[in-house]
Amino acid sequence: MPIVNVNMMEGRPKEKIEQVIADLTETLAKTLEVPKENVRVLVTETPKSHWGIAGESVEKRTAKNS
Repeated sequence: MPIVNVNMMEGRPKEKIEQVIADLTETLAKTLEVPKENVRVLVTETPKSHWGIAGESVEKRTAKNS
C-alpha cells in the first residue's frame, strides 16, 4: 500500500488540498499499477510560526516584508 506524506505551510484552501490528494492518488495508482483504494495520502499543515527559512520563521519573515 503506497503512502505519501505531504508537508506544507498552513493557509491553503481546503479545495486545493483535496485536489492535491486526488492528483497524487491518481498519479500513484497509475504509475505503480495499484487500485486507488490502496493509496494513502497524508497532508500535514505546519503553522508559519513553526516553519523556518534562513534562521527565522516564515511568520516573522512575512511580517518584516509587509
